[in-house]
Amino acid sequence: MTIKLVLETQALHDLNLSVVKEALSPLLQDNKIADYEQQLQFAIDYQREADDPRELSEIPEIRLWFVRLDSVYPWLPFLLDWKAGELARYVAMLVPHQFNRSEGIIFNPEALELFVMNKIFVLSDWLQQQNIPARSRLKSMAQLFGYELDDAFFEMIS
Repeated sequence: MTIKLVLETQALHDLNLSVVKEALSPLLQDNKIADYEQQLQFAIDYQREADDPRELSEIPEIRLWFVRLDSVYPWLPFLLDWKAGELARYVAMLVPHQFNRSEGIIFNPEALELFVMNKIFVLSDWLQQQNIPARSRLKSMAQLFGYELDDAFFEMIS
């Protein structure tokens, strides 16, 4: 059931979300969104020079496209394939970070905390609207980034 969306250079430059809209519209209309939890992957086909050393998340045009995507679909982390690394890559597009050869990606701690908490609030409300149990999902997402959320926190926001 994996949904793999190819993002091409021109669509990224044009901030064109049509490939995502075309894929997600039927799921939203048919109320089948829950069936696609953690099933979305992106294949980024971005043309660049062969000697360009940047990671995709360091290319401003790609990052801006993901900022636009996140503004239109703020609940998208629900669909991203976490096991395939899509959630981490998505966060890297939106949160300042640095790359370390031995440790990999190192997020700005304050920016990451704000991003994670924003997503917890957005997803909590969205999952509730979709009648999808949220607590364990949100705890798992927070844990991926090193945060522990206890049940009292969820009592406060419900």
